[in-house]
Amino acid sequence: MKLVGSHPSPYVRRLRLWLDGHQYEFLPLDIYSEAGRAELETYTPAMKVPMLVDEEHSIYDSRVIQRYLNQTLKKETLSWEEENLMSLVDSLQESFIILLMNKRSGVDIEQSGFMVDLQRERISRTMPVLEQATKDGDFSRWGYPAICLFTLLDWIQFRELFSLEGYPALAAFHLAQLGKPLVQETDPRK
Repeated sequence: MKLVGSHPSPYVRRLRLWLDGHQYEFLPLDIYSEAGRAELETYTPAMKVPMLVDEEHSIYDSRVIQRYLNQTLKKETLSWEEENLMSLVDSLQESFIILLMNKRSGVDIEQSGFMVDLQRERISRTMPVLEQATKDGDFSRWGYPAICLFTLLDWIQFRELFSLEGYPALAAFHLAQLGKPLVQETDPRK
């Protein structure tokens, strides 16, 4: 089994954390370098990470990879409530990635604009819901939903896209995970 990805990707990191204790090869690529993009092209036409190669299977999306591996490894069953929370986490992750890509493209993400405003609206509506879910203990078990929430929170801190000030439950949740050995090992800042 080979997981193709990049160190800074939160989608790759969530799978690496979730696969703790399981054997697999991790192939880190610099997906923005010419050589990294050329190698990535040999694995996926979508040119996105993560992607998984397992025998004759090539799987291209983190949620699909997790479901495939979960079926193979019989690791955990997510409730509909957890799946719903995962949709919120993924929506936020997508919004923050769009903001980062806009910023890297020279768009002033502090100014109003259609694309930026849509992302800001999603963020402002969703963060309080995740704050409440965290207060309610919905992420208290270190399973896939909690791992995804952590990687989102850590990534937005790493990319300096959002402050957790005003979200004490999310900030405490983030801080509580930082001491885990694999969290430290997969830290994109290293």
